Amino acid sequence: MIEGEMRPSRRAAFMEGMRDGVPIALGYFVVAFTLGILAETAGLTPWQGFVTSLLNIASAGEYAGFTVIAAHAPYLELAVLTLVANARYLLMAAALTQRFSSETSLAHRLAVSFGVTDEIFGITVARGGRIDPYYNYGAIAVSVPVWSIGTSIGIMAGGILPAAALSALSVALYGMFVWVILPPAKKSRVIGGMVLASFLLSFATAHAPLVSDLSGGTRTIILTLLIAGLGAALFPVRTEGENGDA
Repeated sequence: MIEGEMRPSRRAAFMEGMRDGVPIALGYFVVAFTLGILAETAGLTPWQGFVTSLLNIASAGEYAGFTVIAAHAPYLELAVLTLVANARYLLMAAALTQRFSSETSLAHRLAVSFGVTDEIFGITVARGGRIDPYYNYGAIAVSVPVWSIGTSIGIMAGGILPAAALSALSVALYGMFVWVILPPAKKSRVIGGMVLASFLLSFATAHAPLVSDLSGGTRTIILTLLIAGLGAALFPVRTEGENGDA
């Protein structure tokens, strides 16, 4: 433990985090398994996949990373693409800083930010009140190992299962991304339009002169920054105060 034996209140928060982390872990295993299939095609060993998932903890980031590795792209492209794909976690971690007690140490803040994912961020915010780091540690202790193990098992399965089964399982990756983008796209026309624009521009740049000569990872980085930047500039999210003044 970070500070020796956990006090009863800390132990209770840790156990509560583990309880809330169980359904997250079950969902993580399925997604990580399919990512493991992709990692196996990129040439990663089960141990390498385990460490990658343990340190990354991000489906989109790992998908982008495994794709770039499979394409034998340079390390710089891998680093930049992973940074862009995982940039939202910087914003989530920054948002959580407002929920810590002023007495919370830097070590706790860094440890909690390491385990920020969409789902863990969601249950942390939904819990309300000040953030208890031990609640997050409980959720992380259950979900992150399962995420990492799922990737390893997917890699091992990728070396055993027949090609037809692997092809069928790879479809789950596309289903995962549809599940991610469809709910917000249905709620917001702006998001739906940006998703559609990303599809069209991705197809166009893959066939356009000069641009098509760039690697897939580089095109993804350029399009992500371009579309996200235009979306933020043309359709900024206004706060309640700004809306009231309008």
